[in-house]
Amino acid sequence: MKHEWRKHEKARYLPKTKPELITVPSFNFFVLDGTGNPNDENFAEAIGVLYSLAYGVKMLPKKGVSPDGYFDYSVYPLEGIWDLSEAAKKAKRFNKNDLVYQIMIRQPDFVTPKLAAEVLAIVKNKKPHPLLNDVHFKAIEDGRSVQVMHWGRYDDEPESFNKMAEFCKENDLVRAQLTHREIYLNDARKTAPDQLKTVLRYAVKDQ
Repeated sequence: MKHEWRKHEKARYLPKTKPELITVPSFNFFVLDGTGNPNDENFAEAIGVLYSLAYGVKMLPKKGVSPDGYFDYSVYPLEGIWDLSEAAKKAKRFNKNDLVYQIMIRQPDFVTPKLAAEVLAIVKNKKPHPLLNDVHFKAIEDGRSVQVMHWGRYDDEPESFNKMAEFCKENDLVRAQLTHREIYLNDARKTAPDQLKTVLRYAVKDQ
């Protein structure tokens, strides 16, 4: 039976538009670090590189490779952890050029560091790209977090973050760190801005 994250992992990927508390365990990701405006071409290039690896894993059986524990699945969505540069934090300013990010695509549990390295080598050989040299495979745990589904433009996300802040206040919670995660459920190149769906999530602790 094919594992489809939209059906089998709704709690993590399809929250409601009302904030909720969730505990997210550790998962493995192909990750690229970057800085600057996500509207720039290098950001789009990074996304393409991550998807080449994600589909490289999924298509292994068609290449005659059957990793231990392999099962059919839907490729996971693009995710990003966002922060600001230290200079921007000190200046208390927000400019997209000051963004610091890690973008990533989650991998199924059967993908070990060894298998990830093998897929990376295969993709480098078949579709070489300079950014492949910067990809790393790592486990990330969000832990206890507040999340919400944001409908609409990315520039309107502060409205949803305000809802999350109010939820935290009502439940005696505070942010554990200033970074936050975004999970992109649509392809922004093919979706009207007001129809975009983005999971917003950040770690919290008791006040």
